[in-house]
Amino acid sequence: MSDQQQAPYPAQHPPAPRPVSAAYRKWATALVWIAVIVLAFVVVAFVGSFVLLGLANASTDAAAYGYLAIFLWFAIAAAFPVLLGTGIPGLVMRARVRRTPQALGGTAV
Repeated sequence: MSDQQQAPYPAQHPPAPRPVSAAYRKWATALVWIAVIVLAFVVVAFVGSFVLLGLANASTDAAAYGYLAIFLWFAIAAAFPVLLGTGIPGLVMRARVRRTPQALGGTAV
């Protein structure tokens, strides 16, 4: 008998990643691009709101621009859940697509 003791349980290996479908890869790409488009809108709206505030501060005749800036802030606040709801799953899906066997040269299912 050897001096080494056997482990009380067998060694477990992580399961091999299952291949993903072409539709899954398309949805992953679509979600990431939707998030990029929403992020671009948020950046433009953020910069535009400061431009509008600068115009509203310049004279009292242009005070309505301040209200437009507030409207843009509400639009930005409404866009953040969409940004998070599309960006995070899209990135997770893209990471899963990159880990699959067909990403390494296998065949797609």
